Amino acid sequence: MTTLLMSSNSLSFKFSLSFKFMSSQLLKPAILTGLLGLSVVNMSAQAATNNNGKINNKGKNPTASLQLISLNTDDVPLDDGADYLSDIADMLESADQVDDSIDAVADESALSNGSDAIDTDIPDEVAQVSLNAISPETLKTFVAVVDLVRREYVDAVNDEELFNNAMSGMLTKLDSHAEFLDAEAYENLRAFTEGDVGDIGIKVQYQPKEGYWVITEVIDGSPADKKGIAVGDYLHQVDEFKLGEEEESNDIDQLLTGIAGTQVDVVTSKAGRRKHTTTLQRNNNHPQIIETRLVDGMAIIRLPAFQNNSREKLLQSLIDLDAPVTAVLLDMRDNPGGVLASAVSVASLFMTDTDVVQVKGRQSDSRTLSTQGPALLEALPVMVLQNRYSASAAEVLASSLQAQKRATILGEVSYGKGSVQSVIPLNDEQAVKLTVANYMTALGKKIDGVGVEPDVTLLGNESTWEHQALDLLRQQALPSGIRFVRKAQAENNAHYDEKATKNEATKNKVAQKNTLIKHVVEKPTAKDKL
Repeated sequence: MTTLLMSSNSLSFKFSLSFKFMSSQLLKPAILTGLLGLSVVNMSAQAATNNNGKINNKGKNPTASLQLISLNTDDVPLDDGADYLSDIADMLESADQVDDSIDAVADESALSNGSDAIDTDIPDEVAQVSLNAISPETLKTFVAVVDLVRREYVDAVNDEELFNNAMSGMLTKLDSHAEFLDAEAYENLRAFTEGDVGDIGIKVQYQPKEGYWVITEVIDGSPADKKGIAVGDYLHQVDEFKLGEEEESNDIDQLLTGIAGTQVDVVTSKAGRRKHTTTLQRNNNHPQIIETRLVDGMAIIRLPAFQNNSREKLLQSLIDLDAPVTAVLLDMRDNPGGVLASAVSVASLFMTDTDVVQVKGRQSDSRTLSTQGPALLEALPVMVLQNRYSASAAEVLASSLQAQKRATILGEVSYGKGSVQSVIPLNDEQAVKLTVANYMTALGKKIDGVGVEPDVTLLGNESTWEHQALDLLRQQALPSGIRFVRKAQAENNAHYDEKATKNEATKNKVAQKNTLIKHVVEKPTAKDKL
């Protein structure tokens, strides 16, 4: 155990400091494996701004701190009937293991008595870490500030809150994406893998008379409500983006929305009085649902985010159509990103043995994640619809499909997020999020701050883009569609057709096997085209 005895005025502290050093090598699959088999990676980048920190509406508008998450897939529960589902573990090589927690953390009474030592059980390998990087003067100053706040601050504060705030401040000063996650934020971040995107629980509207964005609704019990933000308050800034009349409501909604548990700073005031900055966690959650519908035999799949079961949900949505599909329009507008393994597994539906993304760490080493398993949708023409808010995993998928000329990308330039954050658990309830890597397209092209250029730029109001996309996709649609059914259902159909027709060609067509679903090729009927 490494100890250091410091004193400040009459206050003496014996610190037992522990540091957890991790290998600088980028771990497979470019993610650190942590507590409960969960590891989270955030893909983030800055939106284009002018010199005053204003949003550049001519380029890529900002969106919230949006993330890529990777899981230790051994712990991912599968839905019923998963015996025939492709195991997501096939998508990635097994990750190198690291210690998943600090054995002990000082409790909230650690500073209550100046003569008491902070005693923790520190693993031998951690105790050997040198403290030379932290000067005694720095520690002395920190202790003095803690003592001063505890004695003189107008409101009573406990030591746990002080230390949490200190860690939060240290991390947020590194860059805009690093942060300390308390129990609530950490749990919400883990919950996102099952489908949660969150906001802070407010609605805003621009008031020309006042010349400000005014908060028009605050949801009871939301993060904003708990921090005292009220209807009628002015909203001046979200993170580094100053708000003016040129912004649109959707721009601000995207700034305030992100993966559940992440933080956002908002600058507000009471009727234009002194401005106040508040750090809020996006804990007002919204489950994400994949929506699929059929238009003229073409499947429109709305993919709002990438969770660990997005691949299975996407396939199930095609099965639920119960009709032949002649082409796919993958709508990823406003998609903030999500689970990295999910982006790779969805790409694997469309391509075989193809590189998807490169991830480069501190030592310039890199990992390339590739598709695995059968490309179940390989026969279908595909177009992707994206906008300025399509980010992270959405850009990973779009760029890989574009590089292989597997899909035509429609819309506008995507957001451009390319720094990777790893969430490292400290204990059961707390974690630290650090920037650990950057990512590139499979061809080595930069995405951070650049985005994915569309093959076809769509003009006019965004509400017309789907219609424009379908007009283009219709030219590539198959003359005969593919109906997607579960394996057991297809085998029953094959048995029935064998007895009924003895037609070998029909038998082979209907009995065609796949690991998850079966393709039944048939022409869409008038009913299917409705």
